[in-house]
Amino acid sequence: MRCPVCNGKSVGKVGVDQFYCWDCFVEYQKQGDNIKIYSVAEDGSLIDFHEPASIL
Repeated sequence: MRCPVCNGKSVGKVGVDQFYCWDCFVEYQKQGDNIKIYSVAEDGSLIDFHEPASIL
């Protein structure tokens, strides 16, 4: 599986249908055909990620 943000291959599974990209440091969740993308805050909480270009 490749990251939907950076297309990197350094992706690990962190939960049921949840993945983390070690290349661009985002977590994402597959929900059927939809993918929700989150930034990970310093405290480990997830923040909705709306603009993928802002972290690259």
